[in-house]
Amino acid sequence: MNIRNFCIIAHIDHGKSTLADRMLEITGTIAKRDMKHAQTLDSMDIEQERWITIKLTPVRMNWKWVQLNLIDTPGHVDFQYEVSRSLASVEWAILVVDATQWIEAQTLSNVYLALENDLEIIPVLNKIDLPSADPERVGNEIISLLGCKREDIIKVSAKTWENVESVLDAVIAKFPLPKKLDKDSNFIDSKKREIILTDSVSSTEWHKVTKALIFDSQYDPYKWVVIYVKLFSWSIKKWDKLEFLNTWAKIEVGEVWYFAPKYNPAECINEWEIGYIISWLKSLSDAKVGDTIFAGNDISFKHPIKWFKQITPFIFAWIYPVDNDEYIKLKDAVEKLQLNDSSLRTENEVSPALWYGFRCWFLGLLHLDIVKERLWREFEMDVIITSPQVTYKVLLAWDKVEEYRRFKSELTTFQDRPATQITISNPEDLPKPGTYIQIDEPIAKLEMITPIEFTGNMMQLAQDRRWIFVNQHYLDSTRVVLVYEIPIAEIVGDFYDDLKSLSSGYASMSYEFLKYKTDDLVKVDILVAGERLEALSMMVHRGRSRTIGANICRKLKDNIPKAQFSIAIQAAIGAQVIAREDISALRKDVTAKLYGWDVSRKRKVLDKQKEWKKKMKQFGRVSIPSETFVNILKKD
Repeated sequence: MNIRNFCIIAHIDHGKSTLADRMLEITGTIAKRDMKHAQTLDSMDIEQERWITIKLTPVRMNWKWVQLNLIDTPGHVDFQYEVSRSLASVEWAILVVDATQWIEAQTLSNVYLALENDLEIIPVLNKIDLPSADPERVGNEIISLLGCKREDIIKVSAKTWENVESVLDAVIAKFPLPKKLDKDSNFIDSKKREIILTDSVSSTEWHKVTKALIFDSQYDPYKWVVIYVKLFSWSIKKWDKLEFLNTWAKIEVGEVWYFAPKYNPAECINEWEIGYIISWLKSLSDAKVGDTIFAGNDISFKHPIKWFKQITPFIFAWIYPVDNDEYIKLKDAVEKLQLNDSSLRTENEVSPALWYGFRCWFLGLLHLDIVKERLWREFEMDVIITSPQVTYKVLLAWDKVEEYRRFKSELTTFQDRPATQITISNPEDLPKPGTYIQIDEPIAKLEMITPIEFTGNMMQLAQDRRWIFVNQHYLDSTRVVLVYEIPIAEIVGDFYDDLKSLSSGYASMSYEFLKYKTDDLVKVDILVAGERLEALSMMVHRGRSRTIGANICRKLKDNIPKAQFSIAIQAAIGAQVIAREDISALRKDVTAKLYGWDVSRKRKVLDKQKEWKKKMKQFGRVSIPSETFVNILKKD
């Protein structure tokens, strides 16, 4: 049977999921009466309400006696890892561009990612039925980007079904060559396959080797771990014994399924097909995304498939329950959420102020927001999430290595002396000043697309955010692409809000990790009544430390209730205080009952109160309400 594997890529809100719905209806995969809502492949409530795709979703269709395996992908930059996994499992990509808008930053990013994966791209111009559509102008942008011909661009309206069938016909007519593997699990041209294989390995032996790529997995309460695979050779059927080449786990296939769009049983998964395997594993850690499934007697073929890279999240934050008594409930909720979100990483954490919680790593701010929303919707957990931060690399002095042996590190060289580089994801792990040589922070390559009239605003924003200009080029006579190198720490704050505000909502952005770079970074501690709040410690650039420290102290002063003694709120770098606010003591009128007494009696009572307040200041503790941390994290 002929097979075509493709995915749909687009910027957010360009009509990608609507186009997928029309394909499902036209091919008869799902009847219109059975569609409970728009965006059929977006199964989560939060996806439906926000009109965004969060997770990739495969689906199998049949059109003109050809099997079509479609993978619907997210459009937001935070979920680009989902896009990269999808592109690793297909031969073609459909690029959807909104005819009423233009090519956005995430459109460029997805196109570059598809070209890196050596995929052919079919350009589709959507929403041509709208009065504000300008197919001529947007078509010129697509031609400039892809170098294609104007007749190669398919103009459709997914909402009105106009010309959608032409997209399906184009997928079949192009007839891509399937990706095949050589003996060392590298992708090769199918015409060169017999030449690359050694003479000692017959074609028959090659066909008996099962190799599949795991591009996603999820946890089902009844089926346990469900594995999404793209099969590159031979077949997988029920009761087959398979091996994972990275985790070395071994399984016996319980069931074989495909998605259309619900689970549908199948006899087997054949070469080039996309399907699901019920593995009866209980932990997703045994079926890691990116691993290779292998079965066969010839160990010379036992090489993992080298395809997409594992992503390393650089943004992390702490999550605590609002009520400390709900920690066990939060722990259970996070574990269940992690089963269906393989990109979410967690560690247990204890804070003197907020007690027990978790340190979590995220792909971006939207990912963080989605996790918080799902905790509330699916588990009714109201949580406190601290300010997001990033991971840093610290180079320890050569004579201080033994002192910090607790860190897992790699030996490097610095000025002809051995030194140790450690990675910290918690400001509290930063060694004392004077014991380390330098601190490196993660740098991202950022691309902004903005109308020309807002270029000055974007450059001013760049100056305020410690950016380094790389280059710029014009998409057309009205829009410019600005490329900068920017610290990731500058992105995880209110950067996106400022970008939209300064461009009246017209600018768009995409970013990716580039490198680590040394800079003048310091740890700012927040002290309340002399006690350090670990949850508010942060790594910042020295030039902005006073402004940030003063802002937090001011917010704490407005949110911490008065006590019977004065409270000092300080921001400090080591032993140096860089900002301070004071909360005056709550004074009781102890002389109210002394009406008619002489002044010496009143002075005696006031002196007694003064001495009592000194004792309270020495032994008393400041009680910080949980909502204080929430108010601090809110933007002014």
